[in-house]
Amino acid sequence: MSVNQQAHTGPPYGQPQPAYQRYQQPGYGGQQMPGVPHSQYGVYNGPMPGYQQPAPPQGPLRTPPTSGAPPPTSGALLPVGQPAYNQFGQGDVQNGIPASAVQMQRPSVSQPFIPGSTPTSISQLSSFQQYGPSPTGAQQLTNHMAGMTIGSVPTSAAPPAGVGYGPSTSVPPASGSFTATGSGLYTPYSSSQGPRPGVPLAQPAFSGPPLSMQRLPSQGSGAPRPSTMQSPPLSGQALAGLPASQPNHLASPPPPQQAMSGPHPGPPMTGLQGPPPPSTHPSQPGYQIQQNGSFGQVRGPQPNYGGAYPGTSNYGSQPGPPPPPKRLDPDSIPSPIQVIEDDRNNRGSEPFVTGVRGQVPPLVTTNFLVKDQGNASPRYIRCTSYNIPCTSDMAKQSQVPLAAVIKPLAMLPTEETPPYLVDHGESGPIRCNRCKAYMCPFMQFIEGGRRFQCCFCSCVTEVPPHYFQHLDHTGKRVDFYDRPELSLGSYEFLATVDYCKNNKFPDPPAFIFMIDVSYNAVKSGLVRLICEELKSLLDYLPRGGNLEESAIRVGFVTYNKVLHFYNVKSSLAQPQMMVVSDVADMFVPLLDGFLVNVNESRAVITSLLDQIPEMFADTRETEMVFAPVIQAGLDALKAAECAGKLFIFHTSLPIAEAPGKLKNRDDKKLINTDKEKTLFQPQTNFYSNLAKDCVAQGCCVDLFLFPNQYLDVATLGVVTYQTGGSIYKYSYFQLETDQERFLNDLRRDVQKEVGFDAVMRVRTSTGIRATDFFGAFYMSNTTDVELAGLDCDKTITVEFKHDDKLSEDSGALLQCALLYTSSAGQRRLRIHNLSLNCCTQLADLYRNCETDTLINYLAKYAYRGVLNNPVKTVRDALINQCAQILACYRKNCASPSSAGQLILPECMKLLPVYLNCVLKSDVLQPGPEVSTDDRAYIRQLVTSMDVAETNVFFYPRLLPLTKVDVDNDALPAAIRNSEERLSKGDMYLLENGLNIFVWVGVNVQQGLIQNLFGVSSFSQISNTMSTLPILENPFSKKVRSIMDMLQAQRSRYMKLIIVKQEDKFEMLFKHFLVEDKSMSGGASYVDFLCHMHKEIRQLLS
Repeated sequence: MSVNQQAHTGPPYGQPQPAYQRYQQPGYGGQQMPGVPHSQYGVYNGPMPGYQQPAPPQGPLRTPPTSGAPPPTSGALLPVGQPAYNQFGQGDVQNGIPASAVQMQRPSVSQPFIPGSTPTSISQLSSFQQYGPSPTGAQQLTNHMAGMTIGSVPTSAAPPAGVGYGPSTSVPPASGSFTATGSGLYTPYSSSQGPRPGVPLAQPAFSGPPLSMQRLPSQGSGAPRPSTMQSPPLSGQALAGLPASQPNHLASPPPPQQAMSGPHPGPPMTGLQGPPPPSTHPSQPGYQIQQNGSFGQVRGPQPNYGGAYPGTSNYGSQPGPPPPPKRLDPDSIPSPIQVIEDDRNNRGSEPFVTGVRGQVPPLVTTNFLVKDQGNASPRYIRCTSYNIPCTSDMAKQSQVPLAAVIKPLAMLPTEETPPYLVDHGESGPIRCNRCKAYMCPFMQFIEGGRRFQCCFCSCVTEVPPHYFQHLDHTGKRVDFYDRPELSLGSYEFLATVDYCKNNKFPDPPAFIFMIDVSYNAVKSGLVRLICEELKSLLDYLPRGGNLEESAIRVGFVTYNKVLHFYNVKSSLAQPQMMVVSDVADMFVPLLDGFLVNVNESRAVITSLLDQIPEMFADTRETEMVFAPVIQAGLDALKAAECAGKLFIFHTSLPIAEAPGKLKNRDDKKLINTDKEKTLFQPQTNFYSNLAKDCVAQGCCVDLFLFPNQYLDVATLGVVTYQTGGSIYKYSYFQLETDQERFLNDLRRDVQKEVGFDAVMRVRTSTGIRATDFFGAFYMSNTTDVELAGLDCDKTITVEFKHDDKLSEDSGALLQCALLYTSSAGQRRLRIHNLSLNCCTQLADLYRNCETDTLINYLAKYAYRGVLNNPVKTVRDALINQCAQILACYRKNCASPSSAGQLILPECMKLLPVYLNCVLKSDVLQPGPEVSTDDRAYIRQLVTSMDVAETNVFFYPRLLPLTKVDVDNDALPAAIRNSEERLSKGDMYLLENGLNIFVWVGVNVQQGLIQNLFGVSSFSQISNTMSTLPILENPFSKKVRSIMDMLQAQRSRYMKLIIVKQEDKFEMLFKHFLVEDKSMSGGASYVDFLCHMHKEIRQLLS
């Protein structure tokens, strides 16, 4: 069977995309976290000192609790040039960027963060004062932190006026830049010397929204010209000390109740009275202007990043009120929200036309239309870079992985045309004689159209007589626009019998529903719920094509420690049950009557679904089998000679005597040891062998888990994972709270389009080849990705490496070919083609990268890495690879500037914040409340996510609900994922693809609470509700419509969790505020940026 295809991912583009996402979810299955302390909030809204407020703030300041664990980033640094595990940091993978003249590309600006030249001691305070605004031509921030200079980066042109250190001169601001206030003199002082009284430090204040980076024109050399940014402090430097009037010392394991809540009268003193206790970390107040108009609250202490200098007790005695302490302003570092917003504004209005080679598509968060003109839509394929280095040496130097995330069966929005189906009759699709690539827009017709030269291997092939067509004066075939395979990037061929197993067209697939009827499943109401739902759901099986009714046949099995098969033949008056108790030697006791057409056997099926809950109502059986259930489904499909899907509803660890029996091996003590990797590995090889048999038959397994304790997802999920199936997990399932989520997931899972018995191959043009694959599939050789089932949500990620030089003229080509059986039983080939540019300049590579796709690849690479390596090794390798990517840019592409500056490529300025989210995820850095099963579940889930899903999973979308405009369809502007952006008087919605949180502040207006929850006060809001009440007022309707819209964009139904400020769920909610320090020891965004800067400087020195 010669098929070559590869699956690719594309987000649901047609719909408004969620903001960036992030991961960490302690309760993935939705279980509430026992024993999580709730914390108190301080004032979110009061004015903060430092912004020329008429009076100092009177409200309490609070720091979020932090853990004393060292930040995740303080791991060992891998030496340059030494391969990290699996060459994580140094693979010879290359992703390049095309430099075609016509191509659309993101602005080619890099962004420096500038640390200055004076080394500051670890615990030294830096203070600042604000002066009146005076416009300057460049965004500039001064900061007194270890060796950071502030000002403009030297470039070949003279710097704009007003950027220096002296008194600022008034110059109209350059377009796109914000008015920075003038900079005053900088006063460095060493740790041994006291502060110099009376010399203020300057800090430019921004008038206007936070801007993460200026865009400047590229220089003639092609290298992007950096724009100056304030550099974050290095990891050993002080970020800022707390004024003595707020001694908020938190001990290492943070008791959240210790938050300060006293008043803050008068101007704060900046000296600490006496040295702080050794284990404390003074906190750092934040001074950023909020997007929602309120002022931020104090940020939590950051362990390992320095505190206030204990020896400056005379500091408070300087004349006049001292300036408040200063820390790196989060508004001055790149903001995901700003980048998403800019891309929406710049690229959301025009269609993305795919006719140009190497075009970088809009971000996954931008809602745009695609017009296929010869390259596959980004909904099907997204690349880490659209300009590939010409040589492997250049690729190794940059360390940018060259990968494509392919989603072969992605659903398109209704405004876009699905791929055309081409039928070439009995002769089948036209292919290259040598490499077997399929006819595509890049093939070159020669000799008047009688032959064509392959764009992948250059072999010349005769054109069959029935396919011949004359060429026009440009060398194009006259029928170019009439044939999808000549003019479009994506299309389908009807496969001939040669592409079928045993040279025989396949029968339509079958669905087998296998229901756990143990004590737990019956007692929780699950069995009755499933049976009731199936009665109506069977009317909605996928039809495929324009069939009036589905061709899919169905069968039913129930099981505990034995299996019960049901004969539901249409001629029977009542269903018949047959029991197989010899689970060690599984067989299917009936053939005729087990798999039936729904419409023909409807009465018998309905009768069976009514009887099952009654038959097992009094069961006391708690022991379960699992592997024999899969074996039975597989045998039934083999006997029927068709492919299909098993829907297994399962509640507990299979401990009954049977093949595949498991033991409870959950052990939290293994975390952070070399044996931690065993928690992600299956207990036994039995399931891998079973999966191999399932793939050979085209038997895909979808698993719905309802655990109340450890279930060993790492082992039970093996068959699902290797057959291309899906796992759904509902921990501590309760009918009233989890019913809606489970039923929505089940409906979508049964109804969605699936390709069965599929094989995918990815072909590339000479110079690169596919070397590695990530996703839910099985591979028996190095080229063919085998999938018992592949649905519209699954992606396959493919990494490419050089095996020869590439040329800038010809570029590089990918062709993904997927051979599959449709739900109607039709054998089809789906083809996706993509052309990329190739470059000899690193600047072109960095100008055409796609950070969201890069993070998708890096997360999958790391999540596979934990199977065979200690988690710390995986984390260190991730940090090292990203430091190398950014150091290579700094060294080879950025304009010369002081080593104290952190300069990021424009396309990659969000790489540090997103990478930190991956590092803090539950798989790589779990908190104590995250179960082993949750980690295994998330690891499998992320492995086949598309770019839009990983984007919102790792950096969740946070929307202020009180800013909703009820008369407008638009969503409120998202805000950054940090606690200091929240206001006590507001409500917020946070979504990450698995959960939706609604956070309610204690000071929210009573009217809003009444309108949304239907209760009269904050205290009456119930946090057990799983849906919002349906109330007839504009605010309720608007919020519910926003939720419906978000649910429609996601492949799973998100669980609603209501979080009242200061209640038990708040710690879970804060887990997703990914720019803050995490309870499990993960660094804040600010701290991680400092750490990355330190790593880059070490590589450069």
